[in-house]
Amino acid sequence: MPFVKKLKSDAYYSRFQVKYRRRREGKTDYYARKRLVTQAKNKYNAPKYRLVVRFTNKDIIVQIVYARLQGDFVLTQAHSRELPRYGIKHGLTNWAAAYSTGLLCARRALTKLGLADKYEGVVEADGTLTMTEVLDEEDAPRPFKAFLDVGLRRTSTGSRVFGAMKGASDGGIFVPHSEKRFPGYDPESKELDAEVLKKYIFGGHVAEYMESLEEEDDERFKKQFATYLADGVGSEDIEDIYVSAHAAIREDPTFKPSDKSKDWKTESDKFRSKKLTHAQRQERIAAKIEKFKSGGGAAAAEEEDDDE
Repeated sequence: MPFVKKLKSDAYYSRFQVKYRRRREGKTDYYARKRLVTQAKNKYNAPKYRLVVRFTNKDIIVQIVYARLQGDFVLTQAHSRELPRYGIKHGLTNWAAAYSTGLLCARRALTKLGLADKYEGVVEADGTLTMTEVLDEEDAPRPFKAFLDVGLRRTSTGSRVFGAMKGASDGGIFVPHSEKRFPGYDPESKELDAEVLKKYIFGGHVAEYMESLEEEDDERFKKQFATYLADGVGSEDIEDIYVSAHAAIREDPTFKPSDKSKDWKTESDKFRSKKLTHAQRQERIAAKIEKFKSGGGAAAAEEEDDDE
């Protein structure tokens, strides 16, 4: 048998350093985070903002975040669960909803910073690549700049991450990007089909799927789009819903907290069993024994006599 040199000795393991906890859990890409957080040396104490886009099974979260030594701080955020307030009640995790959530976050941030009037972005989305530029006015403020943070999601062409980024860019935030990852981009001709991107912005791909599914399998169509049909929303209504929602977002992007008139502590106490003291438990046991002796025990004795 050939000699095998032991590479990982005790000395190796004594020097072994485990990775960061969030890297071990598969939550943070520290290689990307370092480059997104590190600010230029000549911009001392100036925050470097990130447009953070995250997806759950039922929600889309878009935040504008900056890092400090103490940790990350959120400047503003928007959730797709807020979209029903603007008329979008269905499909809160699709591409069009991601665009609307990004638009809402951008308008909310600029309103907070007092730049909403100066940087309106793209009022009527047409699917073209439009970047927020510096105003020609003298002493005009520079556009608010944020870098896209996708986390651990794959940046494949047509991903919903870029829908949120497009919404934030059209909302008036300067997010450096190209057209290569938008739906409708052709890698061979290296051109973007603006009509395809516009269709995704206004939910046209959902409307097309609704029409095709209704023709092919009506039973599955009624099951899959049951909530749409219950509210009387058809494939021809989807574009109008998103157009009016975008206008409503621009008109009032401010956050409104949900109604908390209910006393949830009282509500939850109805279903929570209260802990008994030792004396109460002893009384409860004595009551059970007494009940057994007075009723249940006698009935059991009679049954035994009948069996005999």
